[in-house]
Amino acid sequence: MTDDPRKPKAFRLEPDTPARQPETGATGKADPQKARASKPRASKTKPKGRQPRALAAPEIRFEEPSDDTLLPAVARDHTIAKRFRWGAVLLSGALGLAGLWAGLAATQLIEDLFARSPTLGWVGSGLLALMLVAAFAIIVRELFGLWRLKRLGTTQADATRAISADDAKAAQATLTDLHAIYDARPDMRWGLAQLKEHSQAIMDPADRVKLAERDLMKPLDEEANRIIARAARRVSVVTAFAPAALDIALVGAQNLRMMRELATLYGGRPGTLGTMRLAKMVAGHLAVTGGLALSDGVISAVIGKGLLGRLSARFGEGAVNGILTARIGLAAMELCRPLPFLTQPRPGLSDFMREVVRFGGDAEQGNQDKSDKPN
Repeated sequence: MTDDPRKPKAFRLEPDTPARQPETGATGKADPQKARASKPRASKTKPKGRQPRALAAPEIRFEEPSDDTLLPAVARDHTIAKRFRWGAVLLSGALGLAGLWAGLAATQLIEDLFARSPTLGWVGSGLLALMLVAAFAIIVRELFGLWRLKRLGTTQADATRAISADDAKAAQATLTDLHAIYDARPDMRWGLAQLKEHSQAIMDPADRVKLAERDLMKPLDEEANRIIARAARRVSVVTAFAPAALDIALVGAQNLRMMRELATLYGGRPGTLGTMRLAKMVAGHLAVTGGLALSDGVISAVIGKGLLGRLSARFGEGAVNGILTARIGLAAMELCRPLPFLTQPRPGLSDFMREVVRFGGDAEQGNQDKSDKPN
């Protein structure tokens, strides 16, 4: 062994690319100089670290939800099925038979009149034609009344959508309907002119609807409040003085009259069928909102107000019926009004309680004033 340390040897690393073939000359032999020059030099490379092992991607499966999970529980319940309406069939058959009977009776009457005298026959035929024309006009009027009442609800729905969703098309439809409803009324011309002048400078849909309420609904609301107050006072007086057997019919007639006046004021002009439909809508509205429920405090306050309420329980009952009539009028006002309450104050039941019991309060106040005067 020698004391000289061993020198490290240099190792040549071959590249990953395939080795180049040695170039050959014209004689077909490899040129040693070019081959020597083409050999890569020894380079010091750092050993690469261990590459992470690739893991297989997990398989994801999507389960398709069944149609039953998307349906509500009520839809899957088949225990309650719609029954066949025998009442509707009975009513339809009765109306059909009544129509056939009326037609045969009219035909037989005309034949008998012609058999007696041609003059009587022609007079009877003219009266029958006049009756048919009148019946057709009444049917058309009732249908138009129902359509106008429905148009008020459609206009109110468009206005609500324009306010809540800021919908420009709904706002424009609302203004178009308002012009169609009130163009023929002389008392609304000034409001329509103001609305047309101001709406051109306003682009926001909600502001346009609010402007329409300010220019058009304010005078109508004031008149509607007077109609409700007048009907409430009338019902109070009718209940107080009418016999007990007739007060229900009279109060019902006054309520129907009030609802018809309110619908006509706002542009509905319903007929008999339209008024009945409005009464049904008001009853449903009050059933949902619970507007007919009066607390004991309100009843005692009404009965205790005024000298007449203290002297007779009949007058107290009349005051309560008047307040109920006012509540029905407020519900009809909300349904017939083509625009919701946005900028105008919503009338409350307390505003009409003073009107109902005012006659008793005024009498009592007058008696107090007389007693306070010195002799």
